[in-house]
Amino acid sequence: MTRAWVTAGILTLQATLSQAEQLPNAVTHSDFPPTDLELALLGRDLFFDPLLSGNLNISCATCHHPSLATGDAMSLSIGEGGTALGPDRRVTVRNRPQARVPRNASALFNLGAYEFTVLFHDGRAARDAAAPFGIRMPAGRDLERPMPTVLAAQALMPVQSPDEMAGQPGENAIADAVAEGRIGGPDGAWAMITARVAANPVYAARFAPFLDGRAMHISDIARALAEFETHEFRATDSPFDAYLAGDKDALDPAQRRGMDLFYGDAACSSCHSGPFQTDHGFHALGLPQFGPGKDTDGYSDIGRAYVSGEETDRYRFRTPSLRNVAETAPYGHNGAYATLEGIVRHHLDPMASLSAYDRAQVRLASAPGTADDWRAMDDFDELMRIAESIEIAPVSLTDAQIADLIAFLGALTDPASLDGRLGVPETVPSGLPVER
Repeated sequence: MTRAWVTAGILTLQATLSQAEQLPNAVTHSDFPPTDLELALLGRDLFFDPLLSGNLNISCATCHHPSLATGDAMSLSIGEGGTALGPDRRVTVRNRPQARVPRNASALFNLGAYEFTVLFHDGRAARDAAAPFGIRMPAGRDLERPMPTVLAAQALMPVQSPDEMAGQPGENAIADAVAEGRIGGPDGAWAMITARVAANPVYAARFAPFLDGRAMHISDIARALAEFETHEFRATDSPFDAYLAGDKDALDPAQRRGMDLFYGDAACSSCHSGPFQTDHGFHALGLPQFGPGKDTDGYSDIGRAYVSGEETDRYRFRTPSLRNVAETAPYGHNGAYATLEGIVRHHLDPMASLSAYDRAQVRLASAPGTADDWRAMDDFDELMRIAESIEIAPVSLTDAQIADLIAFLGALTDPASLDGRLGVPETVPSGLPVER
């Protein structure tokens, strides 16, 4: 019996549970750690400050901007070496990037909640009692000090990625250190970034109350970033939250019918379970693959297997939370689907959707080395491997039912989290431009 059919059988059994058994409990303050407003404000400035990038030209917000629902509205990002935001982003001619970022910029909503202990599309940052300080990181990126959350640990990664924020060797000292494998340690990329921040008198003064007299460390910067993300991007005041809290009129008839499908015959909650509509697991949906990928061949993306090394994890990706999902297009680990309806229909019949995939919907900016964006889809053997990995059974819904399902997904939107609590700062301590 194949992996796909075993999994499909489990999902079918789960779908037979009553809706009452599958509806999550209402989210409360106890689902999130308390946040310190001063540290969150400090993290906000760091989040929007290009000071953390190798070439002083890109910030965390470039690919996770509040105006774009904490993403960048592109299938695959142009990170370091680009200019402007979202669909307007273009390559900087004098500093052309080497490649696209191989995976879609994930939304940041609710990642500060206690239950988010596995992050990135492939789960390469995760709680693990056997790892240094209890958090597993990629090889060569082990934590040097304790971190309060996986979200804080995750913040250490983009700043040392050549295609995201560090830049390419020969462009700056941080990029050179990364290229030489010097990430941690006193002469590593993390220490160089920290030295920049510590040398800024405004940042130094604002960090001082949180350091107890010791020298600043990259973990302090990461902690501040995570504090801001936890405070700013909490999304728990949607119509669905009101419904769970007892307001049975919070959902309109279409949303209510969609909820019944989501937690019933459509079997969505088999994977999108819990208060944030994610089981935090990894599943193979047979999503179309394009771009540089995450495998040694330069175009495949084997998903979770990239981290675990397990053959059974090939093409599996982490189940995303669906909070604010109506606002976070495009969808999939590489932004393969431009619309919510498109990704919903893919889930209903992954094999048919994969075989009939419309490449025109992909949102990509022009970049060097991208002529072979479609090598995976043009490689018949690779396409068959993706298809054979599919582990969800087809579900038959009418167009009207699909519309109801999409209406329910819209009821997961929290307008306050989209507007922002602290908002985009007018300026940042470095004096570098703030993207808005």
